[in-house]
Amino acid sequence: MAAVLFVYLLSLVCWLGGMVFFSALVAPLVFKVLPMAEAGKLQAVLFPRYYLLGYICGAIAVVLAIFLCATRAQRMWWAIAALALVVALGLTVYAGAVVRPRVDAIRTVTEEANPDPARRAEFDRLHHLSVMLNGGVMLLDLAALFVSAVALTPRG
Repeated sequence: MAAVLFVYLLSLVCWLGGMVFFSALVAPLVFKVLPMAEAGKLQAVLFPRYYLLGYICGAIAVVLAIFLCATRAQRMWWAIAALALVVALGLTVYAGAVVRPRVDAIRTVTEEANPDPARRAEFDRLHHLSVMLNGGVMLLDLAALFVSAVALTPRG
């Protein structure tokens, strides 16, 4: 059981840590250091890997949270963690598989001197949606981590 808990917690903190590292450090630095066109190209290369990390770690965390819910005491806490992780994984898949390709398709609008206002507005809307989805995933992952800590305490 210790190995299951270890892999569960590792997947959860890798997912959350990867998101925090990318959002708080990598993305701001890329746009500060590189010209807009190159920064956009780099982000377009990084995002598929960013989302892949979320898919893999999220899937592992969901499966193991459900397993822990079925096999451990404090089932209510494990069920809450599993629910939070299922929603977080769903948001991650939507952001990576639906929103990201749409952003990539119109990303060059940010480099245009006189962009089409409708395309620019669509890019801004999709970018905002992506930020909100990723923020929601981070909050859900944090909630799952907290609830997991509660479930692991002696009294739950």
